[in-house]
Amino acid sequence: MGNYLQMERTTQLALVLDAIASLQRLTELFHRRRVELARAVGITEQQWSVLEEISTEHFMPSLFAKARESTAAAVSKILRQLLDKGLVRVSISSNDGRQREYGLTASGRSTMSRLRRARQRAIDAVWMQLDEVELRRFVGTGSVIANSIEAYAAITAGRT
Repeated sequence: MGNYLQMERTTQLALVLDAIASLQRLTELFHRRRVELARAVGITEQQWSVLEEISTEHFMPSLFAKARESTAAAVSKILRQLLDKGLVRVSISSNDGRQREYGLTASGRSTMSRLRRARQRAIDAVWMQLDEVELRRFVGTGSVIANSIEAYAAITAGRT
């Protein structure tokens, strides 16, 4: 009985390691594809993230930096790059003269439109090929793993 349990655990561990390798591959491919999509329209992935946030019309550089665990200086640098490319405009807030308001220029809106179309083509080619059962299984499994990682991180926080 003991040998059977040991063999079962060895098989499970091998499957877990295969799952981790698959997740790593998927993560790397996903990141590489985002970089390629951004590069195709002449920006970086980081610039894409800032443009996407500015397009929501609720962009605040300090909150963006905090949410991305970045520095205000790093976000400011990206904003300067986007301003230099003519993709973003900045003005003083009419409500509070101490605040700046950011918005997309016509060129910025065009860039975001091109990015969204390219992203949608990728979604159609990859994700829309999966049936509903496969998608629900992926979402469910991904959520279980993400929740487990977050719970484990919370438990182990401060033990380092």
